[in-house]
Amino acid sequence: MGETQEVQLHVSEAEQAAFPKDPSQNDSPSSSSILKAWRWWLIVSLYTAFILGGQTAATLLGRLYYEAGGKSLWMATVVQSAGAPLLIPLLFRFPSSHSSSHSPRRSTAKFAAVCTGIGLLIAGDNLMYSYGLLYLPVSTYSLLCATQLGFSAAFSFFLNSQKFTPLILNSVALLTLSAALLGVRSDTGGAANGDKQALGFVLTLAASAAFALILSLLQLTFQKLLKTETFSVVLEIIIFTNVVATAAAAAGLFAGGDWRGISAEFAGYEKGRVSYVMTLVWIAICWTVYSVGAVGLIFMASSLFANVIATTALPLVPVFAVVFFHERIDGVKVVALLIATVGFVNYGYQHYLDDLKQRKKTPRTADDL
Repeated sequence: MGETQEVQLHVSEAEQAAFPKDPSQNDSPSSSSILKAWRWWLIVSLYTAFILGGQTAATLLGRLYYEAGGKSLWMATVVQSAGAPLLIPLLFRFPSSHSSSHSPRRSTAKFAAVCTGIGLLIAGDNLMYSYGLLYLPVSTYSLLCATQLGFSAAFSFFLNSQKFTPLILNSVALLTLSAALLGVRSDTGGAANGDKQALGFVLTLAASAAFALILSLLQLTFQKLLKTETFSVVLEIIIFTNVVATAAAAAGLFAGGDWRGISAEFAGYEKGRVSYVMTLVWIAICWTVYSVGAVGLIFMASSLFANVIATTALPLVPVFAVVFFHERIDGVKVVALLIATVGFVNYGYQHYLDDLKQRKKTPRTADDL
Protein backbone atom coordinates (compact mmCIF):
# COMPACT_ATOMS: atom_id res chain seq x y z
CA MET A 1 0.00 0.00 0.00
CA GLY A 2 1.52 3.35 -1.01
CA GLU A 3 5.28 2.92 -1.47
CA THR A 4 5.48 -0.18 0.64
CA GLN A 5 6.02 -3.66 -0.73
CA GLU A 6 2.66 -5.40 -1.03
CA VAL A 7 2.16 -8.69 0.77
CA GLN A 8 1.17 -11.46 -1.61
CA LEU A 9 -1.97 -13.28 -0.53
CA HIS A 10 -2.82 -16.88 -1.33
CA VAL A 11 -6.28 -18.03 -0.33
CA SER A 12 -6.32 -21.39 1.40
CA GLU A 13 -8.97 -24.00 0.80
CA ALA A 14 -10.65 -23.09 4.10
CA GLU A 15 -10.80 -19.43 3.08
CA GLN A 16 -12.26 -20.42 -0.28
CA ALA A 17 -14.91 -22.40 1.56
CA ALA A 18 -15.71 -19.37 3.70
CA PHE A 19 -16.36 -17.37 0.53
CA PRO A 20 -17.84 -19.88 -1.94
CA LYS A 21 -17.88 -19.01 -5.60
CA ASP A 22 -21.22 -18.02 -7.03
CA PRO A 23 -22.12 -20.69 -9.60
CA SER A 24 -23.88 -18.07 -11.71
CA GLN A 25 -20.57 -16.28 -12.29
CA ASN A 26 -18.52 -16.88 -15.42
CA ASP A 27 -14.91 -17.99 -15.26
CA SER A 28 -13.89 -14.88 -17.18
CA PRO A 29 -11.05 -12.81 -15.68
CA SER A 30 -13.29 -9.74 -15.25
CA SER A 31 -15.99 -11.51 -13.22
CA SER A 32 -13.38 -13.30 -11.11
CA SER A 33 -11.61 -10.01 -10.45
CA ILE A 34 -14.82 -8.27 -9.42
CA LEU A 35 -15.78 -11.12 -7.09
CA LYS A 36 -12.39 -11.10 -5.40
CA ALA A 37 -12.42 -7.32 -5.14
CA TRP A 38 -15.75 -7.44 -3.31
CA ARG A 39 -14.36 -10.14 -1.03
CA TRP A 40 -11.26 -8.03 -0.31
CA TRP A 41 -13.35 -5.00 0.65
CA LEU A 42 -15.66 -7.16 2.76
CA ILE A 43 -12.75 -8.53 4.77
CA VAL A 44 -11.15 -5.09 5.14
CA SER A 45 -14.48 -3.66 6.33
CA LEU A 46 -14.78 -6.46 8.88
CA TYR A 47 -11.28 -5.79 10.22
CA THR A 48 -12.09 -2.07 10.39
CA ALA A 49 -15.21 -2.79 12.46
CA PHE A 50 -13.10 -4.97 14.79
CA ILE A 51 -10.67 -2.09 15.36
CA LEU A 52 -13.27 0.62 15.91
CA GLY A 53 -15.52 -1.43 18.19
CA GLY A 54 -12.78 -3.28 20.04
CA GLN A 55 -10.62 -0.26 20.84
CA THR A 56 -13.50 1.98 21.92
CA ALA A 57 -15.09 -0.63 24.20
CA ALA A 58 -11.77 -1.81 25.66
CA THR A 59 -10.64 1.73 26.51
CA LEU A 60 -13.91 2.58 28.25
CA LEU A 61 -13.93 -0.71 30.15
CA GLY A 62 -10.32 -0.12 31.19
CA ARG A 63 -11.31 3.22 32.67
CA LEU A 64 -14.33 1.59 34.36
CA TYR A 65 -11.96 -0.88 36.05
CA TYR A 66 -10.12 2.02 37.71
CA GLU A 67 -13.24 4.07 38.43
CA ALA A 68 -14.96 1.19 40.28
CA GLY A 69 -12.03 0.37 42.53
CA GLY A 70 -9.47 -1.50 40.43
CA LYS A 71 -5.93 -0.51 41.42
CA SER A 72 -3.51 -3.02 39.90
CA LEU A 73 -1.59 -1.67 36.91
CA TRP A 74 -0.23 -5.13 36.22
CA MET A 75 -3.70 -6.71 36.21
CA ALA A 76 -4.85 -4.01 33.77
CA THR A 77 -1.82 -4.89 31.64
CA VAL A 78 -2.37 -8.66 31.76
CA VAL A 79 -5.94 -8.50 30.49
CA GLN A 80 -4.94 -6.44 27.44
CA SER A 81 -3.31 -9.51 25.91
CA ALA A 82 -4.82 -12.41 27.89
CA GLY A 83 -7.67 -13.06 25.44
CA ALA A 84 -5.44 -14.34 22.62
CA PRO A 85 -5.94 -18.07 23.47
CA LEU A 86 -9.61 -17.59 22.53
CA LEU A 87 -8.39 -17.56 18.91
CA ILE A 88 -6.79 -21.01 19.07
CA PRO A 89 -9.94 -22.81 17.77
CA LEU A 90 -9.69 -20.70 14.61
CA LEU A 91 -6.34 -22.32 13.83
CA PHE A 92 -8.29 -25.53 13.21
CA ARG A 93 -10.66 -23.63 10.91
CA PHE A 94 -7.80 -22.29 8.78
CA PRO A 95 -5.02 -24.77 7.92
CA SER A 96 -1.43 -23.92 8.79
CA SER A 97 0.23 -21.63 6.30
CA HIS A 98 3.43 -23.65 5.94
CA SER A 99 1.43 -26.66 4.72
CA SER A 100 0.45 -24.71 1.61
CA SER A 101 2.34 -25.47 -1.60
CA HIS A 102 2.40 -21.72 -2.34
CA SER A 103 4.21 -20.81 0.89
CA PRO A 104 8.00 -20.83 1.24
CA ARG A 105 9.55 -22.66 4.16
CA ARG A 106 10.20 -20.39 7.10
CA SER A 107 12.66 -20.64 9.93
CA THR A 108 10.88 -21.70 13.11
CA ALA A 109 13.69 -20.25 15.22
CA LYS A 110 13.44 -16.85 13.50
CA PHE A 111 9.65 -16.84 13.75
CA ALA A 112 9.83 -17.65 17.47
CA ALA A 113 12.47 -14.97 18.05
CA VAL A 114 10.43 -12.34 16.21
CA CYS A 115 7.23 -13.24 18.09
CA THR A 116 9.08 -13.17 21.42
CA GLY A 117 10.62 -9.77 20.72
CA ILE A 118 7.37 -8.22 19.53
CA GLY A 119 5.49 -9.85 22.43
CA LEU A 120 7.82 -8.22 24.97
CA LEU A 121 7.34 -4.87 23.23
CA ILE A 122 3.57 -5.36 23.45
CA ALA A 123 3.84 -6.07 27.19
CA GLY A 124 5.81 -2.88 27.78
CA ASP A 125 3.46 -0.90 25.56
CA ASN A 126 0.39 -2.21 27.41
CA LEU A 127 1.93 -1.29 30.77
CA MET A 128 2.56 2.29 29.63
CA TYR A 129 -1.01 2.53 28.33
CA SER A 130 -2.23 1.27 31.73
CA TYR A 131 -0.38 4.08 33.47
CA GLY A 132 -1.79 6.64 31.05
CA LEU A 133 -5.36 5.45 31.48
CA LEU A 134 -4.99 5.49 35.28
CA TYR A 135 -3.50 8.98 35.61
CA LEU A 136 -5.32 10.83 32.80
CA PRO A 137 -8.98 11.48 31.97
CA VAL A 138 -10.16 9.27 29.12
CA SER A 139 -10.60 12.24 26.80
CA THR A 140 -7.03 13.49 27.34
CA TYR A 141 -5.66 9.97 27.08
CA SER A 142 -7.42 9.35 23.75
CA LEU A 143 -6.26 12.63 22.22
CA LEU A 144 -2.67 11.87 23.18
CA CYS A 145 -2.96 8.44 21.57
CA ALA A 146 -3.64 10.18 18.25
CA THR A 147 0.06 11.07 18.14
CA GLN A 148 0.72 7.44 17.14
CA LEU A 149 0.11 8.54 13.54
CA GLY A 150 3.07 10.90 13.69
CA PHE A 151 5.29 8.20 15.14
CA SER A 152 3.97 5.79 12.53
CA ALA A 153 5.10 8.14 9.75
CA ALA A 154 8.64 8.16 11.15
CA PHE A 155 8.90 4.40 11.66
CA SER A 156 7.31 3.67 8.28
CA PHE A 157 9.87 5.94 6.64
CA PHE A 158 12.79 4.02 8.14
CA LEU A 159 11.37 0.50 8.22
CA ASN A 160 8.71 0.29 5.47
CA SER A 161 10.05 2.68 2.78
CA GLN A 162 7.21 5.16 3.22
CA LYS A 163 8.09 8.62 1.87
CA PHE A 164 7.39 11.88 3.65
CA THR A 165 5.06 14.28 1.85
CA PRO A 166 3.78 17.77 2.69
CA LEU A 167 0.48 16.25 3.86
CA ILE A 168 2.22 13.81 6.19
CA LEU A 169 4.49 16.51 7.59
CA ASN A 170 1.46 18.74 8.11
CA SER A 171 -0.33 15.89 9.88
CA VAL A 172 2.63 15.29 12.20
CA ALA A 173 2.84 19.00 13.01
CA LEU A 174 -0.88 19.22 13.81
CA LEU A 175 -0.85 16.11 16.00
CA THR A 176 2.20 17.44 17.85
CA LEU A 177 0.42 20.75 18.41
CA SER A 178 -2.65 18.91 19.70
CA ALA A 179 -0.53 16.98 22.21
CA ALA A 180 1.29 20.17 23.24
CA LEU A 181 -2.00 21.91 24.01
CA LEU A 182 -2.93 19.09 26.37
CA GLY A 183 0.54 19.06 27.91
CA VAL A 184 0.59 22.71 29.01
CA ARG A 185 -2.57 22.47 31.08
CA SER A 186 -3.68 20.51 34.14
CA ASP A 187 -7.12 19.02 34.74
CA THR A 188 -6.87 19.02 38.53
CA GLY A 189 -4.88 20.97 41.07
CA GLY A 190 -2.26 19.82 43.51
CA ALA A 191 1.38 18.84 43.14
CA ALA A 192 0.70 15.12 43.56
CA ASN A 193 -1.99 15.12 40.89
CA GLY A 194 0.22 17.24 38.66
CA ASP A 195 3.10 14.78 38.96
CA LYS A 196 0.85 11.84 38.18
CA GLN A 197 -0.65 13.58 35.17
CA ALA A 198 2.82 14.49 33.92
CA LEU A 199 3.86 10.84 34.24
CA GLY A 200 0.68 9.70 32.50
CA PHE A 201 1.28 12.24 29.73
CA VAL A 202 4.85 11.09 29.08
CA LEU A 203 4.03 7.37 29.27
CA THR A 204 1.03 7.70 26.94
CA LEU A 205 3.22 9.43 24.35
CA ALA A 206 5.85 6.71 24.79
CA ALA A 207 3.16 4.04 24.44
CA SER A 208 1.92 5.66 21.24
CA ALA A 209 5.45 5.60 19.83
CA ALA A 210 5.88 1.95 20.86
CA PHE A 211 2.54 1.04 19.28
CA ALA A 212 3.57 2.62 15.97
CA LEU A 213 6.88 0.73 16.12
CA ILE A 214 5.08 -2.56 16.75
CA LEU A 215 2.82 -2.07 13.71
CA SER A 216 5.80 -1.28 11.47
CA LEU A 217 7.71 -4.30 12.78
CA LEU A 218 4.71 -6.52 12.10
CA GLN A 219 4.53 -5.28 8.52
CA LEU A 220 8.28 -5.83 8.14
CA THR A 221 7.79 -9.37 9.45
CA PHE A 222 5.15 -10.08 6.80
CA GLN A 223 7.35 -8.64 4.06
CA LYS A 224 10.79 -9.97 4.94
CA LEU A 225 10.28 -13.12 7.01
CA LEU A 226 6.88 -14.58 6.15
CA LYS A 227 6.55 -13.23 2.60
CA THR A 228 3.80 -15.30 0.94
CA GLU A 229 1.40 -16.48 3.64
CA THR A 230 -2.25 -17.19 4.35
CA PHE A 231 -4.62 -15.86 6.98
CA SER A 232 -3.51 -18.56 9.40
CA VAL A 233 -0.25 -16.68 9.98
CA VAL A 234 -2.27 -13.68 11.17
CA LEU A 235 -3.77 -15.88 13.88
CA GLU A 236 -0.40 -17.39 14.72
CA ILE A 237 1.28 -14.02 15.18
CA ILE A 238 -1.60 -12.65 17.29
CA ILE A 239 -1.63 -15.72 19.53
CA PHE A 240 2.13 -16.14 19.96
CA THR A 241 2.97 -12.46 20.53
CA ASN A 242 0.11 -11.95 22.97
CA VAL A 243 0.93 -15.13 24.89
CA VAL A 244 4.47 -13.77 25.36
CA ALA A 245 3.04 -10.39 26.39
CA THR A 246 0.67 -12.04 28.88
CA ALA A 247 3.47 -14.14 30.38
CA ALA A 248 5.67 -11.05 30.80
CA ALA A 249 2.83 -9.07 32.40
CA ALA A 250 1.93 -11.97 34.69
CA ALA A 251 5.58 -12.15 35.77
CA GLY A 252 5.40 -8.46 36.63
CA LEU A 253 2.17 -9.03 38.54
CA PHE A 254 3.81 -11.60 40.82
CA ALA A 255 7.28 -10.05 40.97
CA GLY A 256 5.87 -6.64 41.92
CA GLY A 257 3.63 -8.07 44.63
CA ASP A 258 0.39 -6.78 43.08
CA TRP A 259 -1.09 -10.27 43.27
CA ARG A 260 -1.41 -9.91 47.06
CA GLY A 261 -4.02 -7.18 46.66
CA ILE A 262 -6.15 -8.90 44.02
CA SER A 263 -8.41 -10.68 46.53
CA ALA A 264 -9.13 -7.42 48.40
CA GLU A 265 -9.68 -5.65 45.10
CA PHE A 266 -12.11 -8.38 44.04
CA ALA A 267 -14.04 -8.20 47.33
CA GLY A 268 -14.21 -4.41 47.44
CA TYR A 269 -15.10 -3.71 43.80
CA GLU A 270 -17.87 -1.09 43.86
CA LYS A 271 -20.05 -2.78 41.23
CA GLY A 272 -19.81 -6.24 42.73
CA ARG A 273 -17.68 -9.33 42.33
CA VAL A 274 -19.42 -10.60 39.22
CA SER A 275 -18.98 -7.20 37.59
CA TYR A 276 -15.28 -7.26 38.51
CA VAL A 277 -14.72 -10.55 36.72
CA MET A 278 -16.86 -9.61 33.72
CA THR A 279 -15.10 -6.25 33.34
CA LEU A 280 -11.71 -7.96 33.12
CA VAL A 281 -13.04 -10.70 30.83
CA TRP A 282 -14.59 -8.23 28.40
CA ILE A 283 -11.47 -6.05 28.38
CA ALA A 284 -9.52 -9.13 27.29
CA ILE A 285 -12.09 -10.03 24.63
CA CYS A 286 -12.32 -6.49 23.24
CA TRP A 287 -8.55 -6.08 22.96
CA THR A 288 -8.34 -9.47 21.24
CA VAL A 289 -10.98 -8.36 18.72
CA TYR A 290 -8.97 -5.19 18.20
CA SER A 291 -5.75 -7.19 17.67
CA VAL A 292 -7.39 -9.33 14.99
CA GLY A 293 -8.49 -6.19 13.17
CA ALA A 294 -5.12 -4.44 13.44
CA VAL A 295 -2.96 -7.37 12.36
CA GLY A 296 -5.51 -8.31 9.70
CA LEU A 297 -5.33 -4.84 8.14
CA ILE A 298 -1.53 -4.97 8.17
CA PHE A 299 -1.80 -8.30 6.37
CA MET A 300 -4.32 -7.02 3.81
CA ALA A 301 -2.94 -3.50 3.36
CA SER A 302 -0.19 -1.87 5.47
CA SER A 303 0.74 -0.74 8.97
CA LEU A 304 -0.06 2.84 7.96
CA PHE A 305 -3.58 1.93 6.95
CA ALA A 306 -4.10 -0.03 10.18
CA ASN A 307 -2.87 2.96 12.18
CA VAL A 308 -5.15 5.38 10.33
CA ILE A 309 -8.17 3.20 11.10
CA ALA A 310 -7.11 2.81 14.74
CA THR A 311 -6.88 6.58 15.09
CA THR A 312 -10.36 6.96 13.64
CA ALA A 313 -11.79 5.44 16.82
CA LEU A 314 -10.02 7.88 19.13
CA PRO A 315 -12.48 10.80 18.73
CA LEU A 316 -15.29 8.41 19.67
CA VAL A 317 -13.86 7.72 23.12
CA PRO A 318 -14.14 11.28 24.55
CA VAL A 319 -17.80 11.39 23.49
CA PHE A 320 -18.58 8.19 25.38
CA ALA A 321 -16.44 9.38 28.31
CA VAL A 322 -18.74 12.39 28.72
CA VAL A 323 -21.79 10.10 28.70
CA PHE A 324 -20.55 7.32 30.99
CA PHE A 325 -17.99 9.02 33.24
CA HIS A 326 -19.35 12.60 33.15
CA GLU A 327 -15.99 14.03 32.12
CA ARG A 328 -15.87 17.73 31.32
CA ILE A 329 -14.78 18.65 27.79
CA ASP A 330 -13.45 22.20 28.03
CA GLY A 331 -12.34 24.58 25.30
CA VAL A 332 -8.73 23.40 25.23
CA LYS A 333 -9.78 19.78 24.67
CA VAL A 334 -12.22 20.80 21.94
CA VAL A 335 -9.48 22.75 20.13
CA ALA A 336 -7.04 19.85 20.56
CA LEU A 337 -9.65 17.43 19.21
CA LEU A 338 -10.30 19.62 16.16
CA ILE A 339 -6.58 19.99 15.45
CA ALA A 340 -6.04 16.24 15.83
CA THR A 341 -8.99 15.58 13.51
CA VAL A 342 -7.52 17.85 10.82
CA GLY A 343 -4.20 16.08 11.23
CA PHE A 344 -5.92 12.73 10.82
CA VAL A 345 -7.74 13.93 7.68
CA ASN A 346 -4.41 15.05 6.18
CA TYR A 347 -2.91 11.66 6.89
CA GLY A 348 -5.90 9.77 5.55
CA TYR A 349 -5.99 11.86 2.37
CA GLN A 350 -2.31 11.16 1.73
CA HIS A 351 -3.02 7.45 2.11
CA TYR A 352 -5.84 7.78 -0.42
CA LEU A 353 -3.53 9.56 -2.90
CA ASP A 354 -0.85 6.89 -2.47
CA ASP A 355 -3.38 4.13 -3.10
CA LEU A 356 -4.78 5.93 -6.15
CA LYS A 357 -1.29 6.42 -7.58
CA GLN A 358 -0.44 2.76 -7.01
CA ARG A 359 -3.63 1.62 -8.74
CA LYS A 360 -2.83 3.73 -11.80
CA LYS A 361 0.75 2.53 -11.86
CA THR A 362 -0.01 -1.17 -11.40
CA PRO A 363 -3.72 -1.94 -11.83
CA ARG A 364 -4.91 -4.51 -9.33
CA THR A 365 -5.80 -7.87 -10.83
CA ALA A 366 -7.49 -10.92 -9.44
CA ASP A 367 -4.10 -12.42 -8.56
CA ASP A 368 -3.22 -9.38 -6.41
CA LEU A 369 -6.24 -9.99 -4.20
